[in-house]
Amino acid sequence: MQTPDTAKTPVTVVGLGLMGQALAATFLRSGHPTTVWNRTSAKAAPLVAQGAVPADSLAAAIAASPLVVVCVTDYDAMHELLEPLAGTLDGRVLANLTSGTSQQARDTAAWAARHGAAYLDGAIPASPDGIGTEAADIVYSGPASAFEEHGAALRALGAGKATYLGADHGLASLYEAATLSLMWSILNGFLHGAALLGTANVEATAFAPVAQKGLETVGGWLAGYAKQIDDNAFPVADASLAVHVASMEHLVHESEFLGVNAELPKLAKSLGDRALAEGLGDGGYAALIQLLRKPAEIHP
Repeated sequence: MQTPDTAKTPVTVVGLGLMGQALAATFLRSGHPTTVWNRTSAKAAPLVAQGAVPADSLAAAIAASPLVVVCVTDYDAMHELLEPLAGTLDGRVLANLTSGTSQQARDTAAWAARHGAAYLDGAIPASPDGIGTEAADIVYSGPASAFEEHGAALRALGAGKATYLGADHGLASLYEAATLSLMWSILNGFLHGAALLGTANVEATAFAPVAQKGLETVGGWLAGYAKQIDDNAFPVADASLAVHVASMEHLVHESEFLGVNAELPKLAKSLGDRALAEGLGDGGYAALIQLLRKPAEIHP
């Protein structure tokens, strides 16, 4: 059983799914007096064995700590739980680690402010088993004063790390969405590549180290691309966007010839073709962002 350090900020964790349990267990290991609550009270048992205090009601859980950390299914679930008890949030910091959109975060911040609570929105870049390690460098957005007040507790979740993004409550959700876009693009590209090589009986395990090296190379381009985007200037560093689009055409043909699903390279080429039609072909690849900044065209 963990022994709480009474000099450390008491924390309440609402929601004890896999991630919520990991959060609460990490607060406990870090010496924070930790109160837990979940609709299914049995989920609290392992944490109680570690020293957590089980609240017999959500109202009691909120009253127990100045910092209330919520990790539930979505924003609708969070509001369903907290709306009836909004008055009890007065004077507390509500840190929401539930995934959602930037607008939901901003709307929830306004709702919390109406009830006297400071609101921090957070995004977790790790799986439950990464909580308490440096992999869980959780990002937060909202009032700097709230982050500074409870920084020690929040950093405990990332082995001393936590990143404050700024006062705009929507930033954490936007960073999470941007990272998910990157993640799925990388994973889909790897799966498509493995499918191509599979037609020649090359195992994915053989492709993985080659793919890793390719990712390291591409990763090295990001800082330069970022500067081009911020400067809104897209000089050709390696090949023009038009040359990239020509290579996309080769990938489409190769996929179709081998009987592999060609939707992914076709999507890339359709974006590239539209960029060329807008006169962006002579610039570097990062010029494509000028197309991605706009809503997708809808054809009848």
